[in-house]
Amino acid sequence: MTVPHPQDRSEEVAETSIGELIGNISNDLSRLFRQEVELARVELKQEATKAGKAAGLLGGAGFAGYLAVVLLSFAVVFGLANVMDAGWAALIVAVVWAIIGAVLYTTGRARLRAVDPTPRRTVETIKEDAQWLRNPTG
Repeated sequence: MTVPHPQDRSEEVAETSIGELIGNISNDLSRLFRQEVELARVELKQEATKAGKAAGLLGGAGFAGYLAVVLLSFAVVFGLANVMDAGWAALIVAVVWAIIGAVLYTTGRARLRAVDPTPRRTVETIKEDAQWLRNPTG
């Protein structure tokens, strides 16, 4: 294997036209832009997945709460009606299910608020790229 002499390499660089250099820069910038867009897409997909799961929790909490209130409330009210007035039994059951629903709602809302829609890594790399473009030799 032969190692090119440094003088041969400098001749190659000298033969590279300005048009080729500009074309290379254009290709590099185009590739960089595509990579930044891909990174943003991946980050947004991750955050959308988290938001979807949180929304699913809220929907599930609402549906489960509805079914539980309707079906179990009747059973508990009828059970408590043997010990106390049916009106008081119904009120006690309603308060218990309201507390459970509030806890589920609060948990789902907290998780939904934790979702960050900003693609932070993409923003950082774009800032780095802009800095490099301003001062490519520094």
